Amino acid sequence: MLDETLLDTPDALARADRLGLLRGAAEAGARVRTAARHAVEAGIAELKPEGRPRALLLAGPGTAASGVADLITALAGPTVPVTRLGPSGVASAAGALRWALPGWAGPVDLLLITTTDGTEPGLALLAEQAYRRGCTVVAVSPRRSPLTEAVVGAHGLSVPLATAPYDGHQRPEEVPESAAAPGSFWSLLTPLLILLDRVGIVTAPPETINLVADRLDRTAERCGPTVTTYGNPAKTLASELAESLPLIWSEGTPAAPAGRRFAAVLGELAGHPALAAELPEALPAHSALLAGGFGGGAADPEAATDDSPDDFFRDRVDDPQTLRPRVVLLRARPAGGLTAAPAARELALAHDAPISELEPEEGVELEALAELIATTDFAAVYLALASA
Repeated sequence: MLDETLLDTPDALARADRLGLLRGAAEAGARVRTAARHAVEAGIAELKPEGRPRALLLAGPGTAASGVADLITALAGPTVPVTRLGPSGVASAAGALRWALPGWAGPVDLLLITTTDGTEPGLALLAEQAYRRGCTVVAVSPRRSPLTEAVVGAHGLSVPLATAPYDGHQRPEEVPESAAAPGSFWSLLTPLLILLDRVGIVTAPPETINLVADRLDRTAERCGPTVTTYGNPAKTLASELAESLPLIWSEGTPAAPAGRRFAAVLGELAGHPALAAELPEALPAHSALLAGGFGGGAADPEAATDDSPDDFFRDRVDDPQTLRPRVVLLRARPAGGLTAAPAARELALAHDAPISELEPEEGVELEALAELIATTDFAAVYLALASA
């Protein structure tokens, strides 16, 4: 159950937010600016690459690193092959994960490592393996972490993770930040955008990075805890998603990774299941969920029989709750101006499924992405804090 009164009580929200998730979401713009400064100080802006790498390899644990890899894959498009390296196994009885390079990786490839922890022994071993293969290694990780030392030892480039203020001071480096925290995504992504702009894979010059930070600030103003639900798109979305199964349908290049990240963050932060798919493929992929018994909350066949008829006047408080599908349409400007949004609305209407829509203001592609991610991050946090 969602406590809607909590959403419009900023003091109560602050007390419930023991992990500082709302503050992290609000500081996303500041994280981008700090991360950009760290990238410049690390020397990324002065790099003079000799052409593009043959392939990008991305490794890192958690929702933030996964979202970074997904977004870079979408932005790179056909420019360069992108391979996400998932853990290849467990390296110790303690459960430490192991990563391995593909057999073809070599001197013309670029390995990008992102983590909010930096103590993972498997990532340090991966950096050493890349050095032996001749791969260039760039990592974004906490300053003075074991991974940072390993990357420097492998003659790679390490960018310190941009952290948020912590109790009036900088967050202590020995306190790792949650990988699911909203600000972590931007701390990991921003240096890589600047790097990939330098090697000609994505377009993210300094002025675009500033536009992203400004858009994040404006979105935080609209979605902040002091803004009432009526005028707050994130609180409104959180209220609409309570007791529903979100079917997150995305349209447009920036919206697709934003939709997949939203589904992942809902699960990790709010413990709320969600499914993500891109239009138009989402229509056949999820139509059965809208039309089937799951969507209508089919009754238990044993609940009503001739011997035990359903008691119309029974107390239904203890009845199991049914998650009813709700379409969440995330839209950016589709290529060529063609859109599947009308068909999506028609399908939802045909099955009496409610629909929520988010469409960012005009701007460059990364600005649209920033607004979608910031709004949905706030929504996931509100749902987590206000759900009993």
